[in-house]
Amino acid sequence: MNDYRPWQTPESPMEEATLCEATATPEWPPPGSPDSVIARAVSPWPIHDVAARLGIEASRLLPFGHDKAKLPHDFTDELAERPQGKLVLVTAITPTPAGEGKTTTTVGLGDGLSRIGQRAAICLREPSLGPCFGMKGGAAGGGRSQVIPMEDINLHFTGDFHAISSAHNLLAAQIDNHLYWGNALDLDPERITWKRTMDMNDRALRQLIVGEGGQGVPRRDGFDITAASEIMAILCLARDLDDLQWRLGEIVVARTRDGAPVRARDLEVQGAMAVLLKQALAPNLVQTLEHTPAFVHGGPFANIAHGCNSVMATRSALALADVVVTEAGFGADLGAEKFFNIKCRQAGLSPSAVVVVATLRALKMHGGIAREALGQPDPEAVRRGAANLARHVENLQGAGVPLVVAINQFDQDSSEEHAVLREACDAMGVEVVLSRHWQEGSAGSEELAERVMALLDGATPEPQLSYADDAGLADKLRAIATQHYGAADIQLEERAQHQLEEYEALGYGHLPVCIAKTPYSFAADPEMGGLAAGHVLPIRELELAAGAGFVVALCGTIMRMPGMPERPASAGMGLDAAGEIEGLS
Repeated sequence: MNDYRPWQTPESPMEEATLCEATATPEWPPPGSPDSVIARAVSPWPIHDVAARLGIEASRLLPFGHDKAKLPHDFTDELAERPQGKLVLVTAITPTPAGEGKTTTTVGLGDGLSRIGQRAAICLREPSLGPCFGMKGGAAGGGRSQVIPMEDINLHFTGDFHAISSAHNLLAAQIDNHLYWGNALDLDPERITWKRTMDMNDRALRQLIVGEGGQGVPRRDGFDITAASEIMAILCLARDLDDLQWRLGEIVVARTRDGAPVRARDLEVQGAMAVLLKQALAPNLVQTLEHTPAFVHGGPFANIAHGCNSVMATRSALALADVVVTEAGFGADLGAEKFFNIKCRQAGLSPSAVVVVATLRALKMHGGIAREALGQPDPEAVRRGAANLARHVENLQGAGVPLVVAINQFDQDSSEEHAVLREACDAMGVEVVLSRHWQEGSAGSEELAERVMALLDGATPEPQLSYADDAGLADKLRAIATQHYGAADIQLEERAQHQLEEYEALGYGHLPVCIAKTPYSFAADPEMGGLAAGHVLPIRELELAAGAGFVVALCGTIMRMPGMPERPASAGMGLDAAGEIEGLS
């Protein structure tokens, strides 16, 4: 492998590290090479050298091999008392099959900030095995803007997902064990809401019957994907181990026959769950291809959960770096909305700037161009598709945080298309920057990094949230639907209305809401596309996530256990003659 190191290994913290002149060297594989080939061309720094860029001593790390580590809890407790750096949120337009590159841009921007001399770090979510082997593939960035070790991060990594699945299923097992041994709490088997979980797309497990054959109390059950587990959300929102254990105890798993809520602590299982999650709660430290420190921790989806990396990772990074770049899943109507209204609300975070990612290819798809025709210049399609970008920009401007549009540039983009986009962005009152981080690494993201630093030159604004804590749940749902989705109103189906009244009667009306809907449209129907407006948002069901601290609203046909496409990504994976992984990207 090539020993590509754009920076010299630091002997002391980051400010003394030296930036080499050439970021993209002839040793890089050519553009268009598989992500795995590009990632293997880089020799990762020992993780203690990466940590040294943030002033972390090697003795403060819990190493996982030579290129991964966790920050132990005694260290993160110390970091909680330090001043915080500046936080930058990366979000995107409504996703399309053409791709937008939000994670790639997050990595590229972090490298660009490091390149111009900033003490920078990035915070990402961990990929889920379900999408990796299903439709989406890996989620470690792409091209020359990746986090490494890419294959480990996309697969088992440090075992966090497995720990979450184990803790979730321990609680499920305890519920059925309680029924088997006489049901002293008088749980109603028809009102048990806690399912089982696994980190794989398997639609056949969405609904099933357990307890048959004399092995327990027969009842309806099912599986959610691990990324949708409330325990995933709890891990990502917990402040420390004490908060983790308290939140686990607050999980409402069922109702008694009299209708009273049954919590995990009633089953005396929250302590054992915390034991399983103790190590998983510690943030993971890795690096980019250019050795910028990267915290990759937690992995809730934004279409069915709150879509942000862990509060502990974000706060730890902010205590160690001057600028931290993080991303929120899918488009700004999902990930960014939940970042502000759930994560920032609970964690007291205040981002100083927002980057909205788009590609001309995706804008042309929103403008009505078929995927196979995206390689042809079409300025008018860009103009039409810019309406989707404008909706997201307008929503984010309402949050009161300065923003810039970043175009993840492709070689086939035309100057005419760029001119049309600049004109559209001028009309929105927002600056647009072209970035070539995918092709060139940090050398291609310098301009974006400089523009972000200009946005950070000032006081950090207090974000404007979409609703007050004391608003009713229906008003909160309506605020999101009308302010962020362009909906005319919401429609609560009978079951959802009953659940809403029940949760408010139980004292949970103060919680924020987490809307689970398709990411491919502002509406609940993906066929309505990225320009939908004036629709009514149908809410079929509500789910209480008392430990995580929000109420989930399921819209349309959204599922908490995805399925695989006819030919999943796993069909193209395997090992070559040297034992190297092929097809994972």
